Amino acid sequence: MTKKIALVGAAGRMGIEIVKTAQLNDSVEIGAAIEYEGSPLLGRDIGELASVGALGIKITSDLKTAAQSCDVILDMSLPVATKGVIEIAVATGTPLVCGTTGVTDEQLELFKTASVNLPVIHTKNFSIGIAVLSSLAAKAAEILGRDYDIEIIEKHHRKKTDAPSGTAQILADAIADSAGLNKTDYVYGREGHTGERTKDEIGIHAVRAGGIFGEHTVMFATEHERLELFHKAETRSLFALGAVRTAAFIAEAKPGFYTMAEVLGL
Repeated sequence: MTKKIALVGAAGRMGIEIVKTAQLNDSVEIGAAIEYEGSPLLGRDIGELASVGALGIKITSDLKTAAQSCDVILDMSLPVATKGVIEIAVATGTPLVCGTTGVTDEQLELFKTASVNLPVIHTKNFSIGIAVLSSLAAKAAEILGRDYDIEIIEKHHRKKTDAPSGTAQILADAIADSAGLNKTDYVYGREGHTGERTKDEIGIHAVRAGGIFGEHTVMFATEHERLELFHKAETRSLFALGAVRTAAFIAEAKPGFYTMAEVLGL
């Protein structure tokens, strides 16, 4: 049965991509489009805004009412809205998918608390390819062991304001968990007389240039060989495809705090 999505942040860049993608997917449909109170886009048809034709769905700021008629909340808004979105998901009993970046540790705990009674997922990256890369990198770290130096290089466009990327953090954490490395030993770039590289560190490096959409390389190296795992994002729609697939999964899942690996059965 087709699942209805209450899309928060519907008029943002990712929101628009999700609207377009949902139109091509039989498992989900946009049931409601939510933006912040006071948005100049309130009352606009989300289909017209996304250039897919009128859907008869007007943008609203009333998430609570919208959630009651939908099967899952998909939040692509900003951290300032996260707590309120979680509270409404809990109050209405609506499964929750959140792709908001920059959430705090306190907000992450709210997701976990909500997952006692609801299926919940929070991820910094909906890319199916990145989920597979993360799984492969973790497996490689487990097999190769401490004899291999591990470095992560991420590249993004010049307008990206945070570094390193959330995806680089996902990859580093997956590797650290698999290899038994301490997450406090991450090294973010290097400058000056840093001394010899330690065996237990993971180096994470950010490149910001031009219009690079998103590239991530995980490198395992010894003096004798180098293994590199690489992912390149070609379009923003890849994240929308993953978000829609995740929403369809969470809408039918049992209560719990899920990962992308579980969504994909990795």
